[in-house]
Parts: sequence; C-alpha cells; structure tokens
Amino acid sequence: MTTMMAKLEGLLFISGDEGMTVGELAALTGMMKPAVNQTLVRLNEKYAADPDSALTILKSNETVRLATKATLADTVKRYFEAPSSTGLSQASLEVLAIIAYHQPITRIEIDEIRGVQSSGTLNKLALRQLVTEVGRKQEAGRPKLYGTTDYFMDYFGLKALSDLPPLPEPQEPETTESGHQLFLKQFNQELNPEEKG
Repeated sequence: MTTMMAKLEGLLFISGDEGMTVGELAALTGMMKPAVNQTLVRLNEKYAADPDSALTILKSNETVRLATKATLADTVKRYFEAPSSTGLSQASLEVLAIIAYHQPITRIEIDEIRGVQSSGTLNKLALRQLVTEVGRKQEAGRPKLYGTTDYFMDYFGLKALSDLPPLPEPQEPETTESGHQLFLKQFNQELNPEEKG
C-alpha cells in the first residue's frame, strides 16, 4: 500500500522545478492541508537524517519543490556545466525538437509528449541558451512557458522556424515518425556529419 509520504514524494518528483502548491498536493492525495504540511515536514526530516539521500524539500510561499541538498551544489554545478564542451545528447535534441515545434510549451506538456521527466534536460538547455522562459501559462500554478532562442537558430543554421523540417501529414499512414523525431534525425546528422550517407 502506498503511503501518503510516498505519494507526496512522487508528486513533487514529477512536478520538477515548477513544484506544486500545498493545495494541489492536498487535492491530489485527498489529504487536508495541515496533514500535507505535517507529512512534508516528516519527509524532509527523513531526507535530512539520511546522509545517503541527496534530496531536500524547498518551500516558498505555498509552492513546494523537491531539490538536491546544498552540500551537492558543486557536483550539480559540474553536471550542468559539463555538456557545454560536448555535443547535445539525444534527450536534449528530443526536448529541443518538441519545444521548436510546439512553443510556447510548458515542462509538463513536454513530459507528456516524451513520457519521461525533462527538468534536468531543460535546465541544461537553458544554461546553453538554446531555450528560455517566454512567459507563464494562464492556468493553476502559472507554469513557465518555454521557447527557443536566437542562439538556437544560429546553432542549427536556421533563419526562421519555418526552415524546420515540415511535420508529416497525419493522413499519411506510412509516416510513423512524429515531427520531433524527424527534427531529431536531421539535426543528429548535422551534429554527426560522419553518419551522413
């Protein structure tokens, strides 16, 4: 049986850097707000007491986020800085493709398309100035909206977003690849010219 603590931890993990409000956590778990706050305190105490846990809970106003402990700051910084000297990973290209075709788009929407959590990849892309926050969606929690940057255009040699490979027509049954997969394939070739025919 899943405990309330596990449910809160799972929801905070999925919500990524956007976090969730205490009210949203209460609504999704069926708990009262005081019980949510009390359980979050116990969860944070559990993290603090475990030297093998990298996690901590941050709370600003009513928004709660799962984060890494301050003691890991140097390690986390190296993680985000390391890719700057290397090519883009498959995950980074995939997230870039989704943003390019669907912008402005929220992280949750990106996660839904990919089927996996994208917070770390988004942060890396933002550090590399390939994507940026372009506003907030007018809905509960006002999640960030992401879009590509001018540097993204330069990086891939695009003059306009209309230069992106066209999306496949949905009525063509033989087309099994989505637009972002086509984008991914094309720019994989750009980044790896030795793979071109």
